[in-house]
Amino acid sequence: MLAVTLYCDARNRIAAIAARGHADFAERGQDIVCAGVSAILQAARLGLEEHAGVTLDVAQRPGSMTLRWPASVRDAEGVRAIVATAALAIEAIARRFPNHVQLHRRPISAKGGKRRGKTGIKLGKR
Repeated sequence: MLAVTLYCDARNRIAAIAARGHADFAERGQDIVCAGVSAILQAARLGLEEHAGVTLDVAQRPGSMTLRWPASVRDAEGVRAIVATAALAIEAIARRFPNHVQLHRRPISAKGGKRRGKTGIKLGKR
């Protein structure tokens, strides 16, 4: 199962996106569901970094990717558009393939998580 979590701040703005696991729709390297979510996340990363000029805190390794951005940019129109579009696209995939992708919205943890990078975001345990 591929689990995608949208972490939201106190103002309900998406502050980070984390994806972990594998969709298990097909064999690795042939899985269009996993590839779709990965492509959306990579496009969001490129859009935020290159178009919106945001310095992201990125953690990526096989089977997992986390993107975080600072509170100071969360209200920027470009950031909101890119993040909302990525969230909508992943939500559409999760609705179409519910046995392979789960999408969760969670608040940023005030405690219990590790503080990472320049964003100051603590992500709670899943």
